[in-house]
Amino acid sequence: MPDTDKNPRSLHEFLGKKVVLAFFVGAFTSTCTKEACEFRDSMSRLTDLNAQVVGVAVTDPFSNKAFSEKNRLPFPVLGDYRRES
Repeated sequence: MPDTDKNPRSLHEFLGKKVVLAFFVGAFTSTCTKEACEFRDSMSRLTDLNAQVVGVAVTDPFSNKAFSEKNRLPFPVLGDYRRES
């Protein structure tokens, strides 16, 4: 799936780490914003567990980038905006 810069990403990149997949219905919804910020605020604990958070949303890379920047998300947000994955 593409990330916020339209670069293709794969779970293969995270081999050897625990991966936490965080599914978001869409960028900028109140529930998704709250959940994304909870992951952001828990990053030090997750990093201590050698875990990598990867956000997945059905919104396009442009919206995901704005969402990620606005909420200062320190993890990649991938977009399944074509709903193919």
